[in-house]
Amino acid sequence: MTTGRGRMPGADFPHLGAVASRSLMADSFPLPAHVLIRSSPGGRNVESEFHSAAYLGPRYASMALYDGNPPKFDDRPGEITDEGDLRRNEVRQRASERFARRRRTAETEAYNFSFTQARELLANRHVFELSRESASDQERYGTSQFGRHCLLARRLLEHGVPYVQVNHADYDTHHENFDFHIEQLGEFDQPFATLVADLAERGLLSDTLICVMSEFGRTPKINKTYGRDHWGTAWSVLLGGASIQPGAIIGSTNANGTEVTDRSVDHGHIFHTILQAVGVDSLGEFEIAGRRFPVADPSRSPISELLT
Repeated sequence: MTTGRGRMPGADFPHLGAVASRSLMADSFPLPAHVLIRSSPGGRNVESEFHSAAYLGPRYASMALYDGNPPKFDDRPGEITDEGDLRRNEVRQRASERFARRRRTAETEAYNFSFTQARELLANRHVFELSRESASDQERYGTSQFGRHCLLARRLLEHGVPYVQVNHADYDTHHENFDFHIEQLGEFDQPFATLVADLAERGLLSDTLICVMSEFGRTPKINKTYGRDHWGTAWSVLLGGASIQPGAIIGSTNANGTEVTDRSVDHGHIFHTILQAVGVDSLGEFEIAGRRFPVADPSRSPISELLT
């Protein structure tokens, strides 16, 4: 759903956030351009939680923020003065430039970018601090983790971050579907509605694309444990803002929602549409190390009637 491609053995495609940040980020932008806001991964494999940039390079991979907290910043030791820090970095810069004249690679470029970006993060740490938001705003978004995540997303968008993804998990309801979904949707509705309203009120909705989607739907049939299982045949995706046609409904299913009966689209079409809605030519190409790569799956196209 987030690469716009079918899975292929031996092929790795960039995440939507990597494509968006590669297309929309100005070279001088001081902050990460591709941010994932999610709950802590706990005991799971942390690497699998990051969004790959594949052949676009590590510069465009995601930076993850966990549990609404800012990145873990470490202040430099107190005995190092501003002047001393400046001289340290001048020495490092000269050494890096000397090294790059002989051994410049995509990896060394990415490392130097990461170092520079880390320094910018230290200088701009206030962007990630929710404590700077008013008490009334924090109250409007609610005390849930998802509420804090939505408020942090608004803060990042206000500071020009091109791509922000907020995850809301635990919809995998193979049992007690109704109880779990009432709880999940109750937590989702207020912060999400508040975020949309704030973006509109602050003049950001006209050039901010909002998307709500999942990996797949749930079975129309209730199983023996009052749950719903995985269903990849038909489900809904919500898009709004930017160049999306307000109030448009594309496609329909049969009466019980088991299959699409009109205007079937898939993840490839959604990928194209999201990019087109924010002004990226999804039918274009990236040039990487002398090779050309399609921005999106060339066998798919945007959902034209959804775009203004």
